[in-house]
Amino acid sequence: MAEKTIMLCCAAGMSTSLLVSKMQKAAESDGIDAEIFAAAADADAKLEEKHPDVLMLGPQVRYMEGQFKSKLSIPVEVINMQDYGMMNGEKVLREAVKLIG
Repeated sequence: MAEKTIMLCCAAGMSTSLLVSKMQKAAESDGIDAEIFAAAADADAKLEEKHPDVLMLGPQVRYMEGQFKSKLSIPVEVINMQDYGMMNGEKVLREAVKLIG
């Protein structure tokens, strides 16, 4: 089992899957033991199944931030739009790790 579990949530899962792979590469090169995965419509089921340490939301689903924050006891954060658009896996990974503490 990974030391850190990071969940990304977006509208359809396409672009977030690419960001997940970039984050995984960054984690490997930084020696961070993390399980990173994406979810879309199945977000609630994935939360129950995987029990992530942090939930990062794609900018397109930022409207869900309050809803997730009210029902979860983990950090919930919207991914910086520029980092998301540039698929900057390293910066998004660093932000997730910082939120986990």
